[in-house]
Amino acid sequence: MLLPIKLICPKGKVRKDSTCIIFIQYCGDKTVLLNTEIAVPPKYWNRKFHRITPDLPTTYGAAEDLNGQLAALLRKAGDIITHAVKKKIPDISGFVKKTFHPAYDTATLEEKAQQAAALNPKTNLELIFQIEDYIKCKRDKVSAGMLNVYKNMKDHMAAFQEYRGIPITFDSFDFNLYESLVSYLTYDYVQRRRSEVIDGKKEQIIGLKTSTVGKTIKQLRIFLRDRIRRKIISPIDLSDFKILDEDADAVYLSWPEITRIYQVDLSEKPHLTKYRDLFVLGCLTGLRFSDFSSIQPEDVRKGSLYKKQEKSDHWVVVPLRDAAEEILLKRFNRQIPAVSNPEFNRHIKEVAQLAGICELIKFSHKKGNKDIVQVKPKHEWITSHTCRRSFCTNEFLAGTPVELIMKISGHKSLRDFYRYIRITPEEAGRKIREIWEKRGDVGITAATLVNVG
Repeated sequence: MLLPIKLICPKGKVRKDSTCIIFIQYCGDKTVLLNTEIAVPPKYWNRKFHRITPDLPTTYGAAEDLNGQLAALLRKAGDIITHAVKKKIPDISGFVKKTFHPAYDTATLEEKAQQAAALNPKTNLELIFQIEDYIKCKRDKVSAGMLNVYKNMKDHMAAFQEYRGIPITFDSFDFNLYESLVSYLTYDYVQRRRSEVIDGKKEQIIGLKTSTVGKTIKQLRIFLRDRIRRKIISPIDLSDFKILDEDADAVYLSWPEITRIYQVDLSEKPHLTKYRDLFVLGCLTGLRFSDFSSIQPEDVRKGSLYKKQEKSDHWVVVPLRDAAEEILLKRFNRQIPAVSNPEFNRHIKEVAQLAGICELIKFSHKKGNKDIVQVKPKHEWITSHTCRRSFCTNEFLAGTPVELIMKISGHKSLRDFYRYIRITPEEAGRKIREIWEKRGDVGITAATLVNVG
């Protein structure tokens, strides 16, 4: 293959020792000069034959040996160019300039090309690599909490691939793979970070809740559509990838229960005080854990809390009740203690237990087509999310307009908001009675019935 390369010794680049470096000139998409690191005085360079003349003084080296080295370097440059053309590298000149060096071993070209391809999202179509690249693209665009959601999806897919024993290719995404994935996550997935106590022994939890499986399917669909939009993979029909869902059973605490927690005596367990106060603050502001655990001194002013929500990226202004202001300004002195979510969830259960929040609560969740029923004291069901749910439910029961509550909760639709609210049948009945009383409908008469008829 004839390549547009030749040896040159530019007269205009004479150095202080009166020599010029001999370059390999490559005229591709743009002209580049490759340094051979061999230099001779210009008068000993034959411009017609691109060689060092035989009368070169021995102080500069043997002309025959130097010409042999130049011929070898010329072949090396040719090998690099040929490789770049074969691999269809877009910027061949830039690649050659970056790659060439007199000591470079061209035998490693293919190996390095394979390594580069393995790091290139356009060429490496391995599923887990692509998910990791997707997460990397999202790193500066979403909250740390969302990154964890993506990582959970990646872990589930990695475990599923290992369970199958064969790589999951993008061509294999069809209804059969969807069914196998749902079945695996529901019945066979081993939860590595969680365990349950059975007969006094800790045992691993096998399988995920239907709602958790649904979250993985949802994030998997979003990931696949991202790869399709970027033209990394061919379009995939995802219509069969249904997002499984169920209403989550979750507790909320009434104002009397929150007051009991706020007033519980922790003199014998002072280490729980910060968790108690942080929990009550969350119940009084309706913020997510990521938001109320990261309040800064400058966020509190004029009797309100000004906070940019991490998940939605929206600003909210929450009026501070007296208790919330006391916690922020006096107990915490505007400095929120640093605690992790798992640590918070563990300790707040103990605080609630000490406050006597011990009513037995029965919840169930779907696992495939089965209802899994669990009965635990109410304090065992409490998590950081209980704060937000309690705020929304209590404000709803108190008659606060839903659109105002949603300004703080961040819910985008009424449907999502009402799924979030948790009230008992007794509370629903009481709420309806209050509405009847306001309308004067409690004492409805037979005459009214006749008129209605």
